[in-house]
Amino acid sequence: MRDDELLTVIDVMARLKVGRSTVYDLIRTQRLRSVAIGRCRRIPASALHDFISGQSERAA
Repeated sequence: MRDDELLTVIDVMARLKVGRSTVYDLIRTQRLRSVAIGRCRRIPASALHDFISGQSERAA
């Protein structure tokens, strides 16, 4: 996964093994950064990496 890659909500759902509403909730609460392109949401791969890292640090 390249850091400059833009992921779809479906990509993020698959990588986190969560549902669509969970991904949109993470975006809505600004725990997962995203960009709007027209009516679509895209999540930078670096934002997903940051989110996962943050969750790992909280669990430790």
